[in-house]
Amino acid sequence: MKKAQLIEAVAIKAGVSKKESESVLEALQNLIIERLKEGKETTLTGFGTFSAKARHARMGVNPQNPKERIEIPKVIVPKFKAGKTLKDSLKK
Repeated sequence: MKKAQLIEAVAIKAGVSKKESESVLEALQNLIIERLKEGKETTLTGFGTFSAKARHARMGVNPQNPKERIEIPKVIVPKFKAGKTLKDSLKK
């Protein structure tokens, strides 16, 4: 499902206009991103938890020259942990 399809589906389910649905989806997305940048997590009870984790620097192999070792820098990556309700609904 693409973003436009999601906006339309949310608008239909919630009984609001596509414009309102889009603004709510954008606000949620921006809020989650802001909190992750601050190092905080966001939990949607039953659905899941968004968090940011640091991936440590490490040595790797250059794919263009396998004999050459390269240093992969430390990076912060987003993580998502599914909630109980979401997990249970997929089991059925």
